[in-house]
Amino acid sequence: MLAVRCCLRHWCKIHVTRLSFFSSETRTLKTLIGGLRIPDYRSAVLSAAPCQIPARFLSLSGFFRADTGPSTDRENFGFLSEDISSRRSFRKSSPDLQDLKYRDDFMEEEEGAEELRKPLRRTVGRNTPYWYFLQCKRLIKENKLKEALDVFSRNMLKEERLQPEEFNYSVLIGGCGRAGQLKNAFKLYNDMKKRGLAATDATYTALFNACAESPSKQAGLQQALKLEQELRRKNYPLSTITYHALLKTHAITNHIQACIHTLREMVQNGHSVTQETFHYLLMGCLKDKETGFRLALQVWCQMLRSGIVPDSKNYTLLLRTARDCGIGDPVLASSVLLKSGYKNWMEKEDVSEASCKGVIDINLLERQLFLQHNTPSNSQTDCKRSEEESTQLMPVTQTENISLPSDLVADSTAPNLLDLFEGKRGAVLALSSVDTASDRLALIGGAKGFLEKMGANGLSPDLKTLTLLADMMEPGHQSLQMLLKAAKQHQVKLDIAFFNSAIRRTVRAGTLEDAKAVLRVMRQRNVSLNIQTYGCLALGCDRQEEGLQLLKDIEDAGLRPNVHVFSALIGRATRRLDYTYLKTLLKSMTDLNVWPNEVIIRQLEFAAQYPPNYNQYKSRNNYLVHIDGFRGYYQEWLKHSTAQSAEEEQTVVQSESDVAVDGLSEAQRNQRAAARRYYSRHGDKKSRTVPAQ
Repeated sequence: MLAVRCCLRHWCKIHVTRLSFFSSETRTLKTLIGGLRIPDYRSAVLSAAPCQIPARFLSLSGFFRADTGPSTDRENFGFLSEDISSRRSFRKSSPDLQDLKYRDDFMEEEEGAEELRKPLRRTVGRNTPYWYFLQCKRLIKENKLKEALDVFSRNMLKEERLQPEEFNYSVLIGGCGRAGQLKNAFKLYNDMKKRGLAATDATYTALFNACAESPSKQAGLQQALKLEQELRRKNYPLSTITYHALLKTHAITNHIQACIHTLREMVQNGHSVTQETFHYLLMGCLKDKETGFRLALQVWCQMLRSGIVPDSKNYTLLLRTARDCGIGDPVLASSVLLKSGYKNWMEKEDVSEASCKGVIDINLLERQLFLQHNTPSNSQTDCKRSEEESTQLMPVTQTENISLPSDLVADSTAPNLLDLFEGKRGAVLALSSVDTASDRLALIGGAKGFLEKMGANGLSPDLKTLTLLADMMEPGHQSLQMLLKAAKQHQVKLDIAFFNSAIRRTVRAGTLEDAKAVLRVMRQRNVSLNIQTYGCLALGCDRQEEGLQLLKDIEDAGLRPNVHVFSALIGRATRRLDYTYLKTLLKSMTDLNVWPNEVIIRQLEFAAQYPPNYNQYKSRNNYLVHIDGFRGYYQEWLKHSTAQSAEEEQTVVQSESDVAVDGLSEAQRNQRAAARRYYSRHGDKKSRTVPAQ
């Protein structure tokens, strides 16, 4: 340092071996030559030759002397700083910077190690298509179809990018079919074909079931026909289950003739006929409201001839056809069901049951079912032949003395066509016009005979069977007690729907007092009333006092009268042309904010019309005295009322069935009512409180 200072003081000539410059942001030169820091300068000379510059602009490195004369050590100048002069640059360093450097190096090593370990990881946690099949199946059973579709489309296809199998699509198509989502079902099927997957019987069965369960029957039929044509072009052999699904589709969306054609193809391909096959044939008979009951009886007769014992579903469908369908022409029905059926059975009586098990004569069944489509000459010939063979047509419920064979007098209690189809001789000679459901039920033995026939086949009635019988039986306390006894015998728990059917049947055939007897039975069995019960009771409220009392009872029960209750009340008032009653009902609808539907508007329009030949100036009609006042009130009421569409009406009815005015659901109200009854019978009421739900 002393030598450097001396050199600087005398401005001596020195040798510069290296000079470096850096950024002048800090205005301090960071280049170190010989360890001495000097101020910054933007220009410098890089030279190894001797030069004379101010020493304050540079730093010297190594050992030097004043250039006063020749020296032997000039060639060895700078040898003491070789370790420093060999470095190209000099940067600041601190523990923090070193730590950051080591930390970055460590992170890079970790990332590299992780990338090296990735290919070696085992794929144990990756799910398989069958695992997703089980998950979707579980969600569909829990009525979570949307979640199942989301699991398939997002988790399986997008996230894990798995190749789906046929069973993944089949289970989702089946779920969409049961939910009535026809478009989603065929969308999945088209996606399945694009992926090159071959459909199986389960896939086609699910697709046909989706067509049958579609809300739009026309769209379901079109899709089913397209799919059926596609299978025929492929010459794909259908299984028995798939044929049954196709039969169900035609039974619901088409007609019975299409079911017969499908049945013919099914039998020709070697498939056996079972109880389920006739189940869908009976379902197809429901489409014909005019002659469906006769068609169902003919199908039933063919089922017995085939040696197939009907099950409970077949009996339930037979009851539905008896309730909803007619028998058609009585003369034609008598010739087909009584004479020809009995003779054909007697001709085949020598055939063993094992040989005819599952064998069906489709040609004979088709000729009998569509007998009305024959030429007029043939039908007239058949009718004349039946008239020659039979005596005068008599109604089934006729009470006149008829000479019957001696072997039938002892055991003939009520006529039953089902006994006749089994080869037994019955007391039915001919059929008359059967207009009501109770008359059609009497043809198959009535409620008692029908239950006995089920018991003879080893079957027990379920809740649906008893509810149908309650809707068709003869009104009266005796018929109701018979059904209650059958329910107790077969351990069937009756619900509110059964009693509503009994009330509706009693009100239509009897008086309101007979329906109130059913209410007493309901209270004895601790069955709570719902709004549908009051709707059935409204069918018997012919007078204004009865209707207003019913509305008061509904409000006392914590319920709100809906549009169906007012529709029943307005219908009864319209039949009697009681315009004062009608004005009171319209005012009640306005006060309760119940808006009319299309049925109520049609009823009121009919009530507001004058009779065709009525002249108020020539004659006086006590029923039509108040028609002018009602017409004016009705027109003003229409201006302030908003009619409901079918969709809005369905939404309101659904919401009212779930939650009542008090904010409680029907199940919660039933639970509270049961708690009140329990506390009233056990212990002191004051010491017990009903827990709030």
